[in-house]
Amino acid sequence: MRPASGGRHTKRDTETATVLLVGIVRRPHGLKGELSVEPLTDFPERFTVGLPLLWRHGAQARPVVVRSARPHGKRVLLAFEGVDGVDSARGLCGGELSVEDQDAVPAPDGFYYSHQLEGWRCETLSGAVAGTVLRLERTAAGALLAIRTESGREALVPFVSPIVVTVDEPGRRVVIDPPAGLLEI
Repeated sequence: MRPASGGRHTKRDTETATVLLVGIVRRPHGLKGELSVEPLTDFPERFTVGLPLLWRHGAQARPVVVRSARPHGKRVLLAFEGVDGVDSARGLCGGELSVEDQDAVPAPDGFYYSHQLEGWRCETLSGAVAGTVLRLERTAAGALLAIRTESGREALVPFVSPIVVTVDEPGRRVVIDPPAGLLEI
């Protein structure tokens, strides 16, 4: 079991739709309007010509369409329709790029998006309720399942086998076998 990330912040409600954060615009690249984008997705190949994205920075938001895309080290160089020079590209720096939830790359078998698990019941092998899933976090140490315990505190559980025993999609529950002392149930 591994988390798939639409991004570090995986879900944000807008006035029109739920969107998944897939990148952050860092800086212009060259003079023709290209931008260096930090991908926040396990699927950077999603950045293709014609892809509609939502650009957002603070209260500002606007749709953009990818005109060109190419890998550049750990980043992706993107150009957008209507952004033809360094000055207009500079205005997009610091913005977040998102896709609508229905445009998310389908998670491969064994991968889960954080927003897929939010609100699911978390229980132990014995059937005791451990709490409710808040999110699935990606950290340098590995994936962590954040749950709100029945006592109201937040607990972080490593999202690895054998601790996470089952992810039951139809039942909207995660069954865990936590080591002693990890949770106070």
